[in-house]
Amino acid sequence: MWADNVTDKDFLGFDVHADLIKELISDETLLPITIGLFGDWGSGKSSILETLKNEIEDPESGTVCLYFNGWIFEGYDDAKAALLESIIKEFEDSERFGEGLKDKIGKLVKSVDWMRVVGYGMKNIAIPAATAYLTGGASLIPQLAQGLTNAAEKPEELLEKIQSGEAESFVKQFIKTPEKENEISSVREFRDDFEELINKSKINKLVILVDDLDRCTPDRIIDNLEAIKLFLNVKDTAFIIGADPRIVRHAIEFRYNNSISYATDENRNDRIVKDYLEKLIQIPYTLPKLSDSEVETYITLLFCERDLDDDTFSKVITAFKDFKCKDRYSVFNYSHINEVLDSSEISQLSKSVPLISKLSSIITESLYGNPRQIKRFLNTFMLRKKLAKVANISNFKDDVLAKLMVLEYSESKLFEELYKWQISQDGTPRELKEIEEICEDKTRAKSELNEKYKLWNNYKVINWIKASPSLSEFDLRDYFWLSRDKLSSINGNTLIPPFIKSLLLKLEEDIPTKLTKEIISSELIPLNGTERQVFFTLLSQQLIANPSEKRFYDIFNYSIELGVEECIDIYTQSIKAIGQHVPPAVIEALKRYDQISSINVFLEQFKRVKK
Repeated sequence: MWADNVTDKDFLGFDVHADLIKELISDETLLPITIGLFGDWGSGKSSILETLKNEIEDPESGTVCLYFNGWIFEGYDDAKAALLESIIKEFEDSERFGEGLKDKIGKLVKSVDWMRVVGYGMKNIAIPAATAYLTGGASLIPQLAQGLTNAAEKPEELLEKIQSGEAESFVKQFIKTPEKENEISSVREFRDDFEELINKSKINKLVILVDDLDRCTPDRIIDNLEAIKLFLNVKDTAFIIGADPRIVRHAIEFRYNNSISYATDENRNDRIVKDYLEKLIQIPYTLPKLSDSEVETYITLLFCERDLDDDTFSKVITAFKDFKCKDRYSVFNYSHINEVLDSSEISQLSKSVPLISKLSSIITESLYGNPRQIKRFLNTFMLRKKLAKVANISNFKDDVLAKLMVLEYSESKLFEELYKWQISQDGTPRELKEIEEICEDKTRAKSELNEKYKLWNNYKVINWIKASPSLSEFDLRDYFWLSRDKLSSINGNTLIPPFIKSLLLKLEEDIPTKLTKEIISSELIPLNGTERQVFFTLLSQQLIANPSEKRFYDIFNYSIELGVEECIDIYTQSIKAIGQHVPPAVIEALKRYDQISSINVFLEQFKRVKK
């Protein structure tokens, strides 16, 4: 099994990306700079940042590297102040920056404290205070005491002032910006103070790495970005921000929803988001998806790391690095390992290595070259192998399990269909055999698949069918038994990607029909089939949990109208699950799509049930 942890071991050839970023920040003429390290969820951003963290710091040259995880500040009331304070505290707590910085650090800390007070006050004091003042309520007192204990040197004195009737003057300072010179530094003052702090330290270059922004809620993402903006243009500094750009874009839209979502200019929304990102990030750098050869190499090295002892594995890594220097485009696979290890060392290696490697091209297509998804796929594969052994399943074939799992991960709807076929035919469905025969004849494939098995007619599925072994030759019951966790909760083996959660969050908002359809067309439909399945499964869960919420029905209806086939079965199954609690208007709305055969069948069944 493989841990889903950040690693500085480079099995992906990602050192080239880290080297490029190091080259950029070593160019003094480019500083100050902010680099956006962009990539999908699980694409390897954190591992690159880990590599940079270990390689950038150089005390002799005065280069200092600080690493911060944006998700750590998710629970803070003011994530912006928390990030600023953490950066400043690094100076306070470390001797590597030199001495004589205490006064400057103290001033910056005080500035951040007041930012926190004002930030907390505007959200938690100003508005509640107005209500409390009008109603004569005293419920504000505990909230003030709890929220501002970090903002005063003696919290008990602050509470005493509020309780003694001085709350009115206290609250007023939060309703308008305080003007006292030393209470809150302006952005310019804060930046100047921080620049002076760097000048007085031993630092010639400060590099700050910010990771896991895409795990945060939209508000927290913007809070962290706004904190970073305070440091922009401070000389000799570089920020490297790792994030999924889709999540960041959604966060910007979410924060500024009132000003951009209902704009009459259809392009204004995209323009504002683009302008925000361009002002914040000077150089965006997007990680490419892994190629077939990179996936096969990655899988091979993962198995080697797991199965071989340290000395033997070091031989493999040395050979891999030498190979990549000579040929960066080809695959480093099982045959190359055979050349550097003797027979006793090779015997340590799992027999699954050549098997999984043969399926690497299909795995690449199915998991979209995503390293995290590949690890999770392999972990599930190994877990089921162990389960088969514990359950004493006879004549078990690794390659049958691996091939079936590829369908499970890439085409969940077809995986369920195959399950239904085989369970009624003692594990050997005639439909699968017929599909295999059709796919062997190129002249038959397109027309006959369209006629009988339309959903199976795409190049990825056809390539999967043609890959060895031929599944129609085996009894599939035991293999589906091993996959019953997936069948009970489709997509249960993979975490829901954050960008899918964010997309649903965006569509849940009460926005006009036209804008809803635009989002479905521009953001939902372009997703791959598996991602759309995950989206509609998540939407279904929300609908079943909230059957009176009209918005969830609308999203399904608009998707059907726009031709998104994946949603139909999930939608109708959801309505069946809700049963008598389905609003009558929902069934009436579905009648608009009765030309779709599956919906027509559902409506007839629903009508009979109601009678």
